[in-house]
Amino acid sequence: MTSSFSNLSLAEPLARAVAEMGYETMTPIQEQAIPVVLSGQDVMGAAQTGTGKTAAFSLPLLQRMLKHENSSTSPARHPVRALVLLPTRELADQVAQQVKLYAKYTDLRCAVVFGGMDMKPQTLELKKGVEVLVATPGRLLDHIEAKNAVLNQVEYVVLDEADRMLDIGFLPDLQRILSHLPKQRTTLLFSATFSPEIKRLSASYLQNPVTIEVARPNETASTVEQRFFSVSDDDKRRALKQIIQQRGITQAFVFVNSKLGCARLARSLEREGLRTTALHGDKSQDERLKALDAFKKGEVDLLVCTDVAARGLDIKDVPAVFNFDIPFNAEDYVHRIGRTGRAGASGLAVSFASGGNDARLVADIEKLIKKPIELEAMEFEEDRPRGRINDGRRHWREEGEAGDGRDVLDTLEAPREQRPEPRTARGGGRPHRAPSAPRDPFFEQPYETPEREAAPTWETTVKGAPARGISANIKPKRKVAALFKSSEPT
Repeated sequence: MTSSFSNLSLAEPLARAVAEMGYETMTPIQEQAIPVVLSGQDVMGAAQTGTGKTAAFSLPLLQRMLKHENSSTSPARHPVRALVLLPTRELADQVAQQVKLYAKYTDLRCAVVFGGMDMKPQTLELKKGVEVLVATPGRLLDHIEAKNAVLNQVEYVVLDEADRMLDIGFLPDLQRILSHLPKQRTTLLFSATFSPEIKRLSASYLQNPVTIEVARPNETASTVEQRFFSVSDDDKRRALKQIIQQRGITQAFVFVNSKLGCARLARSLEREGLRTTALHGDKSQDERLKALDAFKKGEVDLLVCTDVAARGLDIKDVPAVFNFDIPFNAEDYVHRIGRTGRAGASGLAVSFASGGNDARLVADIEKLIKKPIELEAMEFEEDRPRGRINDGRRHWREEGEAGDGRDVLDTLEAPREQRPEPRTARGGGRPHRAPSAPRDPFFEQPYETPEREAAPTWETTVKGAPARGISANIKPKRKVAALFKSSEPT
């Protein structure tokens, strides 16, 4: 078994594309998976994220589909023969771009469909005919129901990041999609983690799969330095900035657990002078793609994101990942820190833990990765700005005046005769005393009860009120002349 791409029996168009992309040595998952896929067997592959799983299934599938290659303009000559399903839009777009690069010197067509975008351009591309269709489950079902995607000639199915698709509830969609495919097909399942649900899925849809495990399941990359710090929620931003400055970090992912927390943290870091953008599920697809593109181009330093960016995104040379919030699911920790230390490079993964709930989540991570985790105390550097500063308790003080342990509020609450003399300016001169407002003697007088209370307005007698004690608010009856005299004796 060879470890060099140049020694693989790839067709000349694929070999030329691989050489242009700078691929020389295969990763372990590529070395083991490519020959098996070329033989037409089902595969259940487990590998650390960032080890080249996309090339491991794309290159052999393109090699096997070259026999169907043609330059005809008829859509009927370009049916969907390979279907790649992924959990997130960003990952689907990334995989489609990679497949197009591999197939650039062939006549094989590739298209991608995902939600958050208008269906019309996707429909037009599907109507022209494509051999490789990359999709997210929800949008693919929309096209199936609209008769835009016909899958009765699919020969190869790839379920990438399958555990994530199950986590976010795509199992019913997967079952519906697979029911539209021919039973005779090659199925490839790839994931960074193996769970009991994944094993049940493989038992249902894979036929005698070859299991490929190039690393222990749920293992983190050895090239990533992992640090855990015990930090309160109020000090997390401060700790983040300090580590970035100390390490000289140029770019980093910052993961949080909620969409609202993601947006708030991004705005806060932006106000503090850090080039920051946010990526979460509430943003439109156009905004998400622009944020990701800006981060790839180096236009922003920090990408604050939820777990929508934790799976499979391949951005080269990202030196660090920060878990601003400890993930609720321990397996998400493996995917988050997999955004750094990719392709053998070194990386840093820093996690901030606070409170008892975080201690339980850290214990779950420790159990999953089977490595001891030590919570370190965060020591902050004293770097106060000149001038008036706030100590976090809404007590303002002058720099250098906190040596006696008293702040301005304590001084103002002391009796006048015990208050210290005001500090004088440097080099003499008048003391620094804020101009006092003129006093009003009215507010310094004690409260005195008036001798005679005035009657309330609503109890005063209204002019013209009847003298017989009837309220002035009651209108007296009007006397009307009687037509008949009463028969009762008077």
